[in-house]
Amino acid sequence: MGKDEKTSKKVASIAAKLLSNPKTPTPVKKVAASALTQRPNKKK
Repeated sequence: MGKDEKTSKKVASIAAKLLSNPKTPTPVKKVAASALTQRPNKKK
């Protein structure tokens, strides 16, 4: 993955829902967390 590639807003939203669900398996949470770290920071 290149430095300029970012996770889309839609994928980030799904990842956040997966992370907030206590029944989500750990491997899935790891992938979801990785996707969120690649999301651009919000502009202030």
